[in-house]
Amino acid sequence: MNHRTATLCTLTTAIGCTALHAQNYPSKPIRIVVPFAAGGPSDITSRNIAPRMTELLGATIVIDNRGGANGMIGSEMVAKAPADGYTLLSGTASITSINMVVYPKRPYDTLRDLQPLSPLMSTSTLLVVHPSLPSRNLKDLVTLAKARPDLALASAGNGGILHLALELLNTQAGTKITHVPYKGAGPAVIDVIGGQINGMFVDLPVILPYVKSGKARAIAVASPKRSVYFPDVPTTGEGGYPGVLVSNVYSLLLPAKTPREIVMKLHDAVAKTMATPDVREKFINVGADPLVMTPDEFTTFIRKDIEMWAGVAKASGVKIEQ
Repeated sequence: MNHRTATLCTLTTAIGCTALHAQNYPSKPIRIVVPFAAGGPSDITSRNIAPRMTELLGATIVIDNRGGANGMIGSEMVAKAPADGYTLLSGTASITSINMVVYPKRPYDTLRDLQPLSPLMSTSTLLVVHPSLPSRNLKDLVTLAKARPDLALASAGNGGILHLALELLNTQAGTKITHVPYKGAGPAVIDVIGGQINGMFVDLPVILPYVKSGKARAIAVASPKRSVYFPDVPTTGEGGYPGVLVSNVYSLLLPAKTPREIVMKLHDAVAKTMATPDVREKFINVGADPLVMTPDEFTTFIRKDIEMWAGVAKASGVKIEQ
């Protein structure tokens, strides 16, 4: 057997093994790494889809919270995991796009190290404050911020989408509201409703019940139009700052080089999960819009999103050195 024939045989065997592996997939539990603390929207999203995906795939879905470094600890873990379909990443705009433009030194690159699978939902972003704060709208908050240099707003992490939302407001309103990063939206919300921090920009699903119960006050929605969930809350544009527009996309990703057959099998399960009436209802009830794309469509979306956030980061001057 000559060298060329031996190489061909080796390649044929490798292709056969890959096809067999995909055919037998899944044969053990699948882990979704949530790169933020429990209780935040990434965690809620993953736990909402896990039961139905378990039924469809015939394998247990395990949620693994690995918060820290604006999601980069968990993201790096998935980027370096075996590309066998057993480790998924719960993504956000911060994970897929913003980290790429605000962290010059980062442990992973979305388009190089990860395989986008599909979005799961998109959400509006609310600006909320603790009820003890006198601000009833965005103009009130800006006026207060200029009079009170101690005013501080939380975010889910340094350099994340909620941090950039605050920097957009500071840039456009001429304010210097202090940014206080947390290890996820969940812990930040707890401190907002507890009065330990003045407020925050936050994705609607994680704050909705607290606004409805009066534990937090929504003063603006960072969208071009008002939210159907809070029609009485004005937009940031109505508040005088139309450039403060922020929405988030929650998603699933895999390690790069995951076999296409496995990618598509998982995508089929995701699409069917998001089409399941009770799953859709869970998302809609918390103020989210279910969203599914093909892996190729989602890759294109992320590429454009990175370009958009690069412009925002440059305009706001946000760059984080680790």
